[in-house]
Amino acid sequence: MAEIKVPELAESITEGSIAQWVKKVGDRVEKGEFIVELETDKVNAEIISEEAGVLTQILAEEGDTVLVGQVIAIVEAGEGAAAAPATAAPAEAAPAPAAPQAAPTAPVAAAPVVEETSGERVIASPAARRLAREKGIDLAAVSPVDPQGRVRVQDVSAHGTAPAVPAPAPVATTGGPVVFTPAANSDRVTIEKMSRRRQTIAKRLLEVKQSTAMLTTFNEIDMTNIMALRKRKQEEFVKANDIKLGFMSFFTKAVVAALKKYPYVNAQIVGDELHLNNFFDIGIAVSTEEGLVVPVVRDANSKNFAEIEKDIASLATKAREKKLGLNDMAGGSFTITNGGVFGSLMSTPIMNGTQAGILGMHSIVNRPVAVNGEVQIRPMMYVALSYDHRIIDGKDSVGFLKTVKELIENPEDLLLNS
Repeated sequence: MAEIKVPELAESITEGSIAQWVKKVGDRVEKGEFIVELETDKVNAEIISEEAGVLTQILAEEGDTVLVGQVIAIVEAGEGAAAAPATAAPAEAAPAPAAPQAAPTAPVAAAPVVEETSGERVIASPAARRLAREKGIDLAAVSPVDPQGRVRVQDVSAHGTAPAVPAPAPVATTGGPVVFTPAANSDRVTIEKMSRRRQTIAKRLLEVKQSTAMLTTFNEIDMTNIMALRKRKQEEFVKANDIKLGFMSFFTKAVVAALKKYPYVNAQIVGDELHLNNFFDIGIAVSTEEGLVVPVVRDANSKNFAEIEKDIASLATKAREKKLGLNDMAGGSFTITNGGVFGSLMSTPIMNGTQAGILGMHSIVNRPVAVNGEVQIRPMMYVALSYDHRIIDGKDSVGFLKTVKELIENPEDLLLNS
């Protein structure tokens, strides 16, 4: 018999949620085969079986929170067809006939595996039973969403918070504003449980806002020269490197050059110390179905344009396919985010983790600008630098953004400054 446990993933990760079981009870499992997907605060991890055999027990349902080291399944020797499907869910076999009772004995405290009320059997997940006991809720009174009648923890939570008889909210008579909250079961509201990653994103963003003195400074960049250079060199670049020349490699190079000139933008506060990073690991924000993730281009200062473009493309693909590892996202020193791909004209990006700054790119829009005393239509982009004012003064923040602007407007200078 082999126990399937939640593995140690990183020092900062102590728990996760079961995203989905790819094997079911009774299935044959090979050694090293992926059997369950675990969702953590940062990445989705695939848990494998260390032994070959049959999956005989599943001890945690999809959506349940599990801790590192917790046993979540059992694999036993044998073949799938010969295995008796047993699960952690309540057994459904009929109880054996009770033997004649003698004198009453002291009761034994034990949680029933299957709840029975009026002769009916209530099937519930272990987490649902535990929550029901904590809240003092009769499982027989809970209405499950599962068409097979299985009560899950979400059903117990909904039962515990929803009123027995939905009624319209009372109207305040004090003259103050009235807030109308539709009933949970109203067809006017769709309720979705926040994923663990979305909860973590919300928590981290709030922590950054509350623990830093964040300010944002803006500038605008004339994209004429860089667009002309890309158009002129694109075909040659693709033939030589098998990847397109995008804007992100130019901005990454410009950011590295600006960080070298203004090292406090590449710093972070640790306790009562200021740590100035001598490395240039640039995070590139990538949008996925489950939210924004920030994989890191390592040592961007030592890579050429083609290497940076390939790294960004590879990390973006891994992010959207949920294949990013913890090492792909750890340790960035500065972040670039591009809201322009969604049509954003201007924004104030929020810094990533303990970093001191983040650069926001936006849409390229043709606008009238003054050029040598004449009004011309030029492709312009607003850029924003959000920064921690505890580390960076206004002079450095403005100088940093001005350096990025000048290098993008004169892309040949990147060869000398990056």
